[in-house]
Amino acid sequence: MDSGAIRRRLALGLAVLTASGLLALMSSGSAQAAPSSCSGRKVRTLPFTTGSVQVYRRGGYVCAVTFPDARGSRRRMTVSVQARGGRPVMNSGRFEHHAGPVTLYAGHRCVRIKGSVGSGSVSSGWILC
Repeated sequence: MDSGAIRRRLALGLAVLTASGLLALMSSGSAQAAPSSCSGRKVRTLPFTTGSVQVYRRGGYVCAVTFPDARGSRRRMTVSVQARGGRPVMNSGRFEHHAGPVTLYAGHRCVRIKGSVGSGSVSSGWILC
């Protein structure tokens, strides 16, 4: 093998490594842009005027996250999950991207989900019975 062939193979290998490194950086950047969320299967989306609440279920666990329609500035957000006969588990404060996730074990009981962003809010009533 002559030195020209070796150089071409090294250049090709370097190009492949560079391309794969750039792809890894691009995919990790987009993964970081996505907010942390709940595990499980999405079972409901509860929309309201200023945002929405996404509800997930896995086994007997129910998880919820409130997202605003327009992101960027910090504003008052809440999310709560309550199993029938139990106390609500809540996350509230001034957030930029989302409130939650809030997870609780509901078993086979109905749950009530509430969420708000600014002046808009939603309450599900008893669902997932």
